[in-house]
Amino acid sequence: MSGTSEGPTPAADLDRSAVTEGDHVYRHAFATAPLAMAVVDGEGLVVSANDAFGALLGADPAELTGRLAADLVDLASDARTWHAYREVLRGRQAKLRCTRRLKQTDGRSVWAQLTAAPLTGPPAGVLLSVADISARRELQARLRHLQMHDPVTRLPNRTLFFERLTAALEAESYEQGSTGRVGLCYLDLDGFKAVNDTLGHRVGDRLLAAVAERLTQVADKAGFARSGAPLVARLGGDEFALLVEDSTGTEQLADLAESALEALQAPFDLAGRRLSLSASIGVVERHAAGTTATGLMQAADTTLYWAKADGKSRWTLFDPERNAHRMTRQALSSTLRPAIDRGEFVLDYQPLVGMEDGRLHGVEALVRWHHPQFGTLTPNRFIGLAEEDGSIVPLGRWALATACRQARSWQLAHPGEPPIFVSVNVAVRQVWDSDLVADVAEALTTTGLEPHLLQLELTESAVMGSAGRPLQALQALSDMGVRIAIDDFGTGYSNLAYLSRLPVKVLKLDGSFVRGFQYDDPGDRPNPADEVVVEAMIQLAHRLGLTVTAECVETSAQATRLRHIGCDTGQGWLYSRPVPPDRISELLGERSYAVGNP
Repeated sequence: MSGTSEGPTPAADLDRSAVTEGDHVYRHAFATAPLAMAVVDGEGLVVSANDAFGALLGADPAELTGRLAADLVDLASDARTWHAYREVLRGRQAKLRCTRRLKQTDGRSVWAQLTAAPLTGPPAGVLLSVADISARRELQARLRHLQMHDPVTRLPNRTLFFERLTAALEAESYEQGSTGRVGLCYLDLDGFKAVNDTLGHRVGDRLLAAVAERLTQVADKAGFARSGAPLVARLGGDEFALLVEDSTGTEQLADLAESALEALQAPFDLAGRRLSLSASIGVVERHAAGTTATGLMQAADTTLYWAKADGKSRWTLFDPERNAHRMTRQALSSTLRPAIDRGEFVLDYQPLVGMEDGRLHGVEALVRWHHPQFGTLTPNRFIGLAEEDGSIVPLGRWALATACRQARSWQLAHPGEPPIFVSVNVAVRQVWDSDLVADVAEALTTTGLEPHLLQLELTESAVMGSAGRPLQALQALSDMGVRIAIDDFGTGYSNLAYLSRLPVKVLKLDGSFVRGFQYDDPGDRPNPADEVVVEAMIQLAHRLGLTVTAECVETSAQATRLRHIGCDTGQGWLYSRPVPPDRISELLGERSYAVGNP
């Protein structure tokens, strides 16, 4: 057979054809891909860039060839990213991903997410891809704005406020070129709840928005002469805050608070309604160093409470001494009940002396708290707290039992002497929250003290107007033989006629009458009106069958005058301060009952 026959295509030719076709497909895909891409060689130079890459940067792709890719997409702007990129170029790191803000030739900028990954085959190099994430960033920014701002007032909300406050307290914020101080005006609207309750939440929201607008104007005006205005935020409800991140001192914060109060004084015109309100502001200003956001807010909250307690419609500056007193009060309140169980309370006794014979007739039991941290505390430091939290009931029960046991002990130790009575203070809450009659009966039965040797003192305001259970309890105690005394008489109702209907046996005149009564020093002038009032009360009390004890007797001249106008017994430092039980035992052991300062 003549001629040349056609055989199969050699394998090498087929492979070469496949590579050429594959390369063509690859290049076409690379060039037309919507994702911006560029091939970078081992030196970091752009080998080729697709149309999307050129469009993203606002340049012709051909013009980008031979340029440093790091310059085009800002990879050298921070050391960490630059190091990672170089490791990818050298094949020592698998991938780099970062976010950059790229500037285009027309001045616009886009947010881009960059990925650099090594190419596996020849030619060696790195594939750099860039995705435009501007729309996503914008959406995230809008979502963050909604998350960080109050929808009613459009002010920064509590989350953003604490973010800014925390940042202001970080060391880098105040170490260079700033005052190193931070200030806060914490504001609460007075009477806003009434607006919400009577006019509805829609009007309430409009009022909050109007308040926010005025506070923003105050902040803008305050920041006009400074680098930045205070941050105004709504923390929730009717609470607002003005944060000064670079404070110049308390005077600046005081001016800001005063301006805020003044701005809110003018009436608000809302949908035909004219509304007026005021605000209370707590002001705190301090060094940023060592201050925490929580600590600053606690101080501001405490100061705002003071502003409201002081009468509202005012601003109050944080006072460390006042805060220390509050902290002490909280510490006492939290340890009161356990202190009763631990036996930290004791009773001192102050003599009650007969005006005519100068003899010791009785004693008043006065509770003392031997606090392990604050030392010995008198009743004015803790009785109010005990009445608030209800611990006055077990404390009062303990004082009653202890006083009765001590009185009986004195009686047994001095059988030849007339027994003295013991007077115990009773709080109104003891009458309401416990069975006082049962407590007294148990104390008397357990100790063996006779009822007429026990006197219970209640304040005038507690006894006057008593009805129902309190009156029934007083009557039951009187029927038992216990004497009922009104303490601090003359400071409350002073309704002597009402006393005839109460089971009261003793009036204790408040010390304010006796202090202005008469003194030993000839240079001191007594108040004649006090003498007239006291004499009239003593005479009327006697006609009602009551005895009278004068409190706070400090001079012999006072004692002499009180005796002349008929006062029955006296109590005060002229005779003795409150003393421990053993001192009363010494007085009882003396033949003469004349009592002097111990």
